[in-house]
Amino acid sequence: MVKIGKWIARHKVLILILGILLVVPSVIGMAKTRVNYDLLSYLPEHLETVKGQDLLVDEYGMGAFSMVVAEDMELKDVQKLKETFEEIPHVKDVLWYDDITDITVPVEMLPDDLEEAFFRGDATMLLALFDNTTSSDEAMDAVTQMRKTADKQCFISGMTGVVTDIKNLCLKEMPVYVVIAVLLCLFILELTSGSYLVPVLFLLSIGLAILYNMGTNIFLGEISYITQSLTAILQLGVTMDYSIFLLHSYEENKKRFPGEKERAMGHAIANTFQSVIASSVTTIAGFAALCFMTFALGRDLGIVMGKGVLMGVLCCVTILPSLVLVFDRAIEKTSHRQLLTNMDRISGFITKHYKVWIGVFLILIIPAAYGNSRTEIYYNIAQSLPESLPSNIANEKLEKDFDMANVHMVLMDKHMDSLKKQEMMEKIDEVDGVKWSISMNSLIGPAVPESMIPSEVKEMLQSENYELAFVCSEYGAATEAVNRQIAQIDRIVKAYDSDAMVIGEAPLMKDLQDVTDIDLKMVNLVSIAAIFLIIMLTFKSISLPVILVAVIESAIMVNMAVPYFQGESLPFVASIVIGTIQLGATVDYAILMTSRYQKERRRGKNKKEAVSIAHRMSMPSIVSSGLSFFAATFGVAAYSNIDMISSICTLLARGALISMCVVILILPAMFMIFDGVVCKTSIGFLGQKKNAAGFSGKKKTA
Repeated sequence: MVKIGKWIARHKVLILILGILLVVPSVIGMAKTRVNYDLLSYLPEHLETVKGQDLLVDEYGMGAFSMVVAEDMELKDVQKLKETFEEIPHVKDVLWYDDITDITVPVEMLPDDLEEAFFRGDATMLLALFDNTTSSDEAMDAVTQMRKTADKQCFISGMTGVVTDIKNLCLKEMPVYVVIAVLLCLFILELTSGSYLVPVLFLLSIGLAILYNMGTNIFLGEISYITQSLTAILQLGVTMDYSIFLLHSYEENKKRFPGEKERAMGHAIANTFQSVIASSVTTIAGFAALCFMTFALGRDLGIVMGKGVLMGVLCCVTILPSLVLVFDRAIEKTSHRQLLTNMDRISGFITKHYKVWIGVFLILIIPAAYGNSRTEIYYNIAQSLPESLPSNIANEKLEKDFDMANVHMVLMDKHMDSLKKQEMMEKIDEVDGVKWSISMNSLIGPAVPESMIPSEVKEMLQSENYELAFVCSEYGAATEAVNRQIAQIDRIVKAYDSDAMVIGEAPLMKDLQDVTDIDLKMVNLVSIAAIFLIIMLTFKSISLPVILVAVIESAIMVNMAVPYFQGESLPFVASIVIGTIQLGATVDYAILMTSRYQKERRRGKNKKEAVSIAHRMSMPSIVSSGLSFFAATFGVAAYSNIDMISSICTLLARGALISMCVVILILPAMFMIFDGVVCKTSIGFLGQKKNAAGFSGKKKTA
């Protein structure tokens, strides 16, 4: 590896030119990678609700719908608005009461359930159907155009409206995320590095790695908005360690090879590559564990971030060394005194009172375990957005004016007996929380011959094989009440037609909850097992992976308990990904200290000396790394108005600090207590035993 390192050092200008040239295809790849703003689209395809959504597109040419509330409008104006909506591209149809009867017929003459469905006080409701799926660009464009066309008294709700608002908010906020993360990281690095220029070079190198990573996402076709929002921040936070290590190694090798900077850098590259392999592999393993989720968002985030760590390592041993060599003289000229340098007194205090820290740890772990098991999780995607957004305002109007929160759809066999259909719909109407239902029978009546049904109504509710019915619920999505309601409706329709399906936003969110509850346990187990195995192979030890994983898992437990004691709930995505990301990204802190502890024990130091030296030498790097990770995520957490993003970043920022503190305070105590166990359960932990002459028996190599 030293030869490769020296080659890189000699060809620094060529590498920088290639690095800059690669920016062009990366930017093109970023521009051509579609961003998916609908988390429900990541549900497994085998689910009945997902199959039902596909059937809607195939059978009806309809993939989504929105409820439109119009307040204080004349009926003729509502009719004109409806006609205007129907002319907008990708609005397949708009269902209103003029599809059933002429608007000159008094509303009071409508059947009670239809009057309740379409009118309430001074408000009326229209149902707009789109010819594509909820998160498609076409459906979002249609909602955007409808909002521009609609009067101020019009409110457009539905999942497509929510997705459109997420997209608009992300496009506005995402560039700011990067700026905030970079500025805060720059501030921390200026405090912890010895040169004003070095942090800029670090950020340039990592910035190129982020560009390459985002550009190569073109091979995935599309990525989620959560992945796009978090990639730059996470990549910046988790790969900063590698850059710091390279610079420290270069400074050491410059003293070893005075006046031979390229040679020094060649050795630094080799040392860095060998040293970051273990830490990068554990980080990649943490992200790779997300790929085991059946909820495909995990695979999306896992692949992109795993790829990002790999890009970070490659840029750290190619781009960064080239930048450092080219600007070496400028680095020396801009050097300054490090603010976080001598931590010997603090380190000595911590290691001396290790029993106190173990006591504090044992006391805190009880409330942490209690809070962690009771932290509330929510699954309603609209809940993660500000209340002032158009979709949430519309949902509030819908609930206020019509006392409705959701509309389910029932897909049933078109050829089912009319009387059975009527009986089935009557039973559905009796289910708790069902406000009304609209079907062919309710619009026309079972006694009306099919030939007399208006063609527009027939096309809207009947396809070649299926018939569609709408069921209004007063229960909000992702609540226990609506989940019970959906299960009850599903039992009713299955009793009449075993192939019938209950689909829509709320049924999808019910499946989302069921799927991700399983994923949470699976991902945590896989990440722990993978990182346990990597640490075991790295240190050839059974006990060390138990100690290191237990230390970081306790930090995760504390982190996840905080929202409970704050009285806050977390979005489901945050609860799933935080465990694997915090474990994979911050176990490096523990590995760094463990490596130095093992090194000192092999040099013949007793456990107290080895722990003291390992702690003192590792502490500055751990603090620098932890603060950098905190800086990369904290600003975004404070700024973002999307709770999916801000909650994940809050957990990551707090998790970085908690992991940093737990490793610094608790890990040395664990080594002091379990040193004997570690030595006995690790192969070659104390190195080669010396022979009588005092030599190890190995030839000394140059």
